[in-house]
Amino acid sequence: MSTFHVIDGTVAQDVITSAPSDVLEIVRDTYLQHSRGATVNPNSYFLRFPDNPSARIIALPAHLGGEAPVSGLKWIASYPQNVQRNLPRASAVLLLNDAETGYPFACLEASTISAARTAASAALAVETLAPDDAPRTVLFVGAGVIGRTVSDFLAARGLNVRECLVHDHVDAYAETFAAYAADTHGWQARAVTGIDAALATSDLVVLATTAPAPWLADGQTLLQGQVILNLSLRDIHPTVMIKCHNILDDTDHCLTAQTSPHLTETEYGTRDFIDGTLADVLRGEVTLRRDRPIVFSPFGLGVLDLALGCHIYRIALETGRATEVPGFFPELARW
Repeated sequence: MSTFHVIDGTVAQDVITSAPSDVLEIVRDTYLQHSRGATVNPNSYFLRFPDNPSARIIALPAHLGGEAPVSGLKWIASYPQNVQRNLPRASAVLLLNDAETGYPFACLEASTISAARTAASAALAVETLAPDDAPRTVLFVGAGVIGRTVSDFLAARGLNVRECLVHDHVDAYAETFAAYAADTHGWQARAVTGIDAALATSDLVVLATTAPAPWLADGQTLLQGQVILNLSLRDIHPTVMIKCHNILDDTDHCLTAQTSPHLTETEYGTRDFIDGTLADVLRGEVTLRRDRPIVFSPFGLGVLDLALGCHIYRIALETGRATEVPGFFPELARW
């Protein structure tokens, strides 16, 4: 591997938005590949700062096996205070490494990739865990990039939305998101300030906040068969989690880093509240009754970023939109 390419975010975004169903199928296939043991996905590594505890930078190393093996690393920064500067909370890059030599061969802007794989996994979970096409009331809690991208994927997959509700701790953000959903997707959308009433009337709940600790507790009313996408991972109190059906993307990964599933395991000393993984449901090995709320908690696997990044890299090369960096490796002969 003697060449090195850079792929900017506009290219990645164009590849993703031009064929969101391809992204969803990549996520589906990667979950199944991961469940077969054909991947290597170590724990994420968190860089934290004593003088800035809300910020973190996370390293997600990963390896995909199969006919075209590849390794890589996503390096993603999460700085919630960026929102006050009108900057997105997250920024990221993805490095791709040749599986035979270990040489890196591409660097991609990856905040778009990260949001898209999260949104695609959310849409896949909705189709898998609540496959009926009845009109639904959808509640978004958190009006940031992740929520917006989830709405894009749900709309692209033709979700039958009766009403879209948006709640955010900043009313203006919720109103902007609701206007986006109405203008872009044609949904009947509105901002709501009363979270309790919205939770009690929504068929699908998308949690995409930056909350550091659980706030969704026993005081809120949840519904039988209600699907809750626990994308931000720390919103739901253990006393609620224990009463729900729980599907994860990877059990060992989710039960770390003070996530809601991790706190529930710690509180109750058991993993019995976990029904299985999304791959288990996709393979038909786990079926869920709709007698309780259904919570999907995806920790966010690095192999998903890797698979989607490779897809974008291939298309960028084929269409001449990957920028080569000549001489990136100063020596390619050992002697």
